[in-house]
Amino acid sequence: MNRRDFLMNSTTAATMVLLPRAALAAPGEIAMYTASDANISDFFTNVVAPAFSAANEGASVNVVIARDGGTDAVAARALAALQTNTDPQLDFIEQYDPNLPVGGIEAGLWVDLSKAGLSNYGKVNPQAIQSGYGLPWRGSQVLLAYDTTKVPVESAPKTFAALVEWIKANPGQFIYNRPDKGGSGKYFVARAVMEANGMDPSKFSVANYGSSDVAGMLGGGYAILRDLAPSLYDGGNYSGGNAASLQLLAQGAVSMVPIWSDMALQGIATGALPETTGLVQLSDLAFCGGFSQAVVASNGENKELALKLADFLLTVEMQDAILTEVGGFPGVTWDNVSPAMRERFKDVVPASIPTYPDGDWSTALNDGWYREVASGLSRD
Repeated sequence: MNRRDFLMNSTTAATMVLLPRAALAAPGEIAMYTASDANISDFFTNVVAPAFSAANEGASVNVVIARDGGTDAVAARALAALQTNTDPQLDFIEQYDPNLPVGGIEAGLWVDLSKAGLSNYGKVNPQAIQSGYGLPWRGSQVLLAYDTTKVPVESAPKTFAALVEWIKANPGQFIYNRPDKGGSGKYFVARAVMEANGMDPSKFSVANYGSSDVAGMLGGGYAILRDLAPSLYDGGNYSGGNAASLQLLAQGAVSMVPIWSDMALQGIATGALPETTGLVQLSDLAFCGGFSQAVVASNGENKELALKLADFLLTVEMQDAILTEVGGFPGVTWDNVSPAMRERFKDVVPASIPTYPDGDWSTALNDGWYREVASGLSRD
């Protein structure tokens, strides 16, 4: 999903490509691909690449944008090159599922970064590690953004029960988006579901969907949300997406919304949100989040340099820059960012990073919400 339509409209220093480049690898030049938004490609072009080159004489990073399925094509080409012992024209992808292409791990396409001798790998947040083949170098998590001129910092809710109490005590001042229109609303709904299931995210996994009482497990969360509905903005309204919630907060129409951490941090930095915007994460069980997994091709012509780039992304300098430049969360544990950053973002440091599965569970969550919570709302 693109969470930055409202905030970002920047150009990129790298050239958009519809098909992966066909040039042979240049000595000392990392072939790096990204399918992320412009702020991430700009971050690599303008921040990461110059800093990496300064720290590694003779090395450079060629940032290539490959959106619209381009990274899938690049990975498929690299797998084919592995089988024919030819140049894959790929060293590093900043965000990619290492389980793809199918059979890639088994064929040895991706480097197991947990065994690659990275000096900074021990700093990685263990909650973010999905596989040794993917490096969680940055993350994003849903949290609460609120207007501190209306909600004193000391009164901001820090548990889900306190949030429910606050919403009911301040009718019309809270809104979340339809769960199928943006992750902040989806994960607010998922948090209500988890509240009704003993705050245990492990009950929800792709593998257990068919063997679980799906309706019963989701139904408790829907009951919480139905009870909240009359206290929401405009007597029970829902915004049309992440950006729409942010706009309502920025305009003063509401006092609090769930929002992606990167959108909130970038919004404050760019002035899309006022400086009086407060941010807080729940301390009992945080809202859901996720991390971008970087991969390194085992057959890349500049694999060793790509491993250095992976290690470089985990340094304090780069992890601080993720917070300040792109509004992301660190991929390392918070004790491995600078003391200044820990103090600055202390209210949003999560004690947990729960996840809610995509696929059937996600479809059921959205369908059930329209049926059980917002039955009078036309789905379009």
